[in-house]
Amino acid sequence: MNEAYVPDWEIPANVRALQTTRIGGVSRAPWDGFNLGDHVGDAPDAVAANRALLRAKLPGDPFWLKQVHGTVAVDVDKWPEINQGDAAYARQPGKICAVMTADCLPVLFCDRQGAVVAAAHAGWRGLLAGVLESAVGAMQVVPGNILAWLGPAIGPACFEVGREVRDAFVAGDPAAKVAFKSCANEGKWLCDIYLLARQRLQRIGITAISGGEACTVREGDRFFSYRRDGVTGRMASLIWLERAA
Repeated sequence: MNEAYVPDWEIPANVRALQTTRIGGVSRAPWDGFNLGDHVGDAPDAVAANRALLRAKLPGDPFWLKQVHGTVAVDVDKWPEINQGDAAYARQPGKICAVMTADCLPVLFCDRQGAVVAAAHAGWRGLLAGVLESAVGAMQVVPGNILAWLGPAIGPACFEVGREVRDAFVAGDPAAKVAFKSCANEGKWLCDIYLLARQRLQRIGITAISGGEACTVREGDRFFSYRRDGVTGRMASLIWLERAA
């Protein structure tokens, strides 16, 4: 089977969330083993088998986005033919929002009443452009009533970026300076994407934020990492409302 875990996150009783890892599955190196990405060069039959294993744990089929590092939030309730976007949201039970990552930051959302859920894929480009704000806006809930969970991403000791990335974030919010530290490579900075996400969420009124402790680069036995391996698989972060009994 595979190792998929429930996030350590206090959420309403009717909200379900799941985070997959690379453990288990049938994919061979360098996508070993539980790769869910069908766009990374892995054998299609292996991806299909892995997705079938995941589907067995779920109440329905996940809505797989074609992620483009943008800010579009897709309404999964409508199950649109065009699936390009970097966030998904749903109000109907059994509609599963999902994002795939291998260093970028996945963020799951729900409201305290368990009426709406959302998932966002936030690499630094999407984060800077406002993908989290887009997902929250689509939920149409007062931000102070939203709970957020930061899934496994590249950690602050491993995420090296150029000065232009730092300057872009600081230009939008001077407080972002604290999320960047100088490093040995000239002109480069270590970036704390978890802190940047927390800052942006707090700025729009979300204070109940969990997660954000993992490092996909350092935890190679558990997580895929594009920054570490180049050719690699993808993990999924999923959230949905449970159907009534």
